[in-house]
Amino acid sequence: MGFVHKFVLLCGMLLMGLGQAQAAATEKEDSQAAIALLEKALAYYHQNGDKAFAAFSRQGEFVDKDRYVFVVDTKGVMLASGGPSAALIGRDVSETLPPDLQKTFKDALKVPEGNGIQQGEYRWQNWSDGKVERKRVYYQRIGQRILAVGYYLPRASAEQAMALLNKAAIDLTKDEKGTLTAINSLKGGYLQDDLYVFVVDLNTRRYVAHGTNLRLINTDFSSIKDPEGNPVGEPILALMAKQDYGEYEYRWKNPVTTKVENKHAYLKKVGHFLVAVGYYSP
Repeated sequence: MGFVHKFVLLCGMLLMGLGQAQAAATEKEDSQAAIALLEKALAYYHQNGDKAFAAFSRQGEFVDKDRYVFVVDTKGVMLASGGPSAALIGRDVSETLPPDLQKTFKDALKVPEGNGIQQGEYRWQNWSDGKVERKRVYYQRIGQRILAVGYYLPRASAEQAMALLNKAAIDLTKDEKGTLTAINSLKGGYLQDDLYVFVVDLNTRRYVAHGTNLRLINTDFSSIKDPEGNPVGEPILALMAKQDYGEYEYRWKNPVTTKVENKHAYLKKVGHFLVAVGYYSP
């Protein structure tokens, strides 16, 4: 490996590390803001009791961007919300919640009142973009009330990207046709927030499956370029001509944020297929 190649590789690793650090800092800020808003709501509730629900359910001091306070009782009735779930106020939502949120709710009921702030994770519609995304929630039980504040996690981690790549590779080995069909259905577990799978036939150098953009099917992968016009497909094919596993950094549109961001792709050969999954960092 020549000096220039080593230098470029080192710069790429440094940029990737910087992007990961920025993403971690943003999540830390979101987490701290959510906890601060919950603590503020808890203090207000201790002072005002159930009269606080009116303040929690209107746009004001208990709504911070896409973070808002919501309250359910231990029977599952929504009592207050400053977000889209305001439409559910007065309704028993315990049986209509998705499985992951039902689990979070049941876990909350098991926590004794004096155990302080707890946290969980589920999926919920983000009112800023209308998409269902991962959400981390902080909550605390006070008597028969559970007060909570959450924030969205649009960017998946490197570990999640690798796990999805391995799942797709194993499934493709077991059932080639079924897996390609499932990826192209944009369902079947191959599309997870901003993570998705794409597959290229190395014999034809064309896309045979794509987790978000079906218009790319049968497109020549070697001709693919990033939004700035830099080649993406050709360098990846050249890299994978020499090895069965690889990684590649480029710029691409994030399907969740709709912004062009740094993307780090994990690449793997499965027979005559190239399978790829990438994660984003701002």
